[in-house]
Amino acid sequence: MLNACRDVGMPAGLPSPHKAYQEVCNKPSPKAEQQWSHPAVYIAGRECGWYFLANTIESKAFAPFSEIYKQYCERVMAGEKFTVEKPAELPETSMKPATKKQALAQLDDLKNLLS
Repeated sequence: MLNACRDVGMPAGLPSPHKAYQEVCNKPSPKAEQQWSHPAVYIAGRECGWYFLANTIESKAFAPFSEIYKQYCERVMAGEKFTVEKPAELPETSMKPATKKQALAQLDDLKNLLS
C-alpha cells in the first residue's frame, strides 16, 4: 500500500522502479550522452553500477537497483534537483606519427618485455 501511494505521488517524469530499471538496462553507452526520463534514473543506475546491471540477471539486479532508485525518488519528492553531468572531454592527442627511430625503439622495448 505504501508503495502504491508513493507511485501515485511521484513527480512527472519519474518512472516506477521497474520502468526505471528497464530504462537503465536498455540505454546504450555512453550512458551520460543518452536522453533520460529523469536524471534520478541515470544517477541510480550509475550508483548501482553499469557493469553490474549489464551482467546480472534481473532477479538479482532489480532489488539493489530498486532500493537505490527509491532513495533518489524520495530525495526528488523532498525537492532536491539532479542533473546528468557530461563527462569531461579527453584532451586532444597528437596525430603526428612516430619517427622510424622512435618506432624501432618501441619495438625493441616490446621484444625485451616478451623475452
